[in-house]
Amino acid sequence: MNEECLLRRYQALMGAVPQSVWVMSPGGVTVLSGGGIAEKLWTPGTDTSWMDAVHPKDRDWFQRAWRRATQQRSPLDTIVRVRLDGAVDRFRHVKIIAAPVVDEDGEVEFVGTATDAEEHWRSRMREKLLARMAAVPAARDLSEAFLTTAAAVVPELADAVAIFRLVDGVEAGVRPADAPAATSPERVGLAPGLPSLPPLDADFVLGPVAQRAIESQEASLLAFPPDGPPGDGLSDVSVRWLREAGATGIALVPVVVDGRTVALATIATCRGNPPPDEADLSLLQDLFQQMSGPLRRTMELQSIRGKALALQQSFLAAPPSIDGLTITALYHPADSAAEVGGDWYDAVRLSADALALSIGDIAGHDLDAAMAMARVNSILRGLAYDSGPTAGPAATLNRLDRIVQALDSPAMITAVHAVLRRRAHGGWSIALSNAGHPPPLLIPADAPSRYLHDLTAPDPPLCVTDSLTRATLYADLLEGDTLVLYTDGLVETPDTDISDSLRKLRERTDALARQSPPLRSLIRGLLPPLHHRRDDIAIIALQARPDS
Repeated sequence: MNEECLLRRYQALMGAVPQSVWVMSPGGVTVLSGGGIAEKLWTPGTDTSWMDAVHPKDRDWFQRAWRRATQQRSPLDTIVRVRLDGAVDRFRHVKIIAAPVVDEDGEVEFVGTATDAEEHWRSRMREKLLARMAAVPAARDLSEAFLTTAAAVVPELADAVAIFRLVDGVEAGVRPADAPAATSPERVGLAPGLPSLPPLDADFVLGPVAQRAIESQEASLLAFPPDGPPGDGLSDVSVRWLREAGATGIALVPVVVDGRTVALATIATCRGNPPPDEADLSLLQDLFQQMSGPLRRTMELQSIRGKALALQQSFLAAPPSIDGLTITALYHPADSAAEVGGDWYDAVRLSADALALSIGDIAGHDLDAAMAMARVNSILRGLAYDSGPTAGPAATLNRLDRIVQALDSPAMITAVHAVLRRRAHGGWSIALSNAGHPPPLLIPADAPSRYLHDLTAPDPPLCVTDSLTRATLYADLLEGDTLVLYTDGLVETPDTDISDSLRKLRERTDALARQSPPLRSLIRGLLPPLHHRRDDIAIIALQARPDS
């Protein structure tokens, strides 16, 4: 039997099995192929290296692996994407197993098999990405949830992910039903080397193609011609960025929660990488569908937070105007979707010459804490007004403690309650009682700041004992002096001693006070950076000034 007949039989045999067997030079040139999938991946017998057919995203690492195998004359076993024969942008994952064979002259060739691994790879990738998403609980906010998903997609499946959260104005009556969906840009994932996405103003709307995906709730693919995306169908801002990034195509995936489109994910391939195909789109849909559970929980948390904030703000009324005092107050919720609700401040004008001032914090950071805060604040406000300007703050806190314990199922409450009375010769006298709260800060006009009762431990918080005789402390507020009441979010941080935090607050206060800023600017200057705010913060401050 001649060699030609043997070769025909060998090729026929190889065509009947799922694997392809091939012989290749160390330079990557196929010198013999036994049919099967190999004939669909590259043309045997040509003088071109198979590296030219490898997916651009896989080419660098696969070249290194192949070079190491040829230099060390070691086996190679891996999965790589290879272009289908005659196709420009169609690739399949192929499992390559290659072994070196050295002939009698010491020359080496590689004999190997190529097996279609597309379904295996996608199954493993799906498991990997979905497991990554499943390990993430409800995020603190939608931006965090979207960022987690974008990080899962880049760079395995795409080069860029931009997620646009829809501003739901139809149900709220803000946006007509036939108007384009307004969007709020969320955080994105970008592969290295791509240009940053441009800032989007509040009036930005997605183009017609994206609007159709939102309305139909159906994912879609767009492959771009070599000269980039067309000028129609997409927003002008998107087209400019896609052209600058060398985008080859995009996938549009609506993010649907409980039948409502809450966001649109735009996934782009760039810089010569092939556009996403139907298999990519299917995997992306699975991934973003996995988001629906965490997103639902995140949206529920945001709804609770919004209700708690609305309730809290309704009780944090603007301080009253009183001659001889400048009063300012602020409230900042924690940088978290769930943490809001326990802090409050209040100021009640008792007469033309007297003011009741209070600040407090109820354990908990949720809607229940906000509702408890509302009850306690209302009771204290009523007690302060009913007791009048001559009542002692300690007696008022004692009454509050008894009422709350009798009528409620209270959590622990810390509070400072003070009564200020105008002095006959200018300035104000301060009487205050502290129930387990951080000490008020007094900023004299001509001296360093100091804490009231700096050497005296405060009384216990409310709702921790049935009977207690609380103390009243006294101080004076002279012209130009400032009194600051605040909640623990201003000074308490994890793994930091409270005494160190109080010292740093004094140092920061003194540095600001030397600049003689307006009272509101001084108070805002005391706030820690936004990313350090682990707890909500309430502050109320007043400054004595000459009577008008």
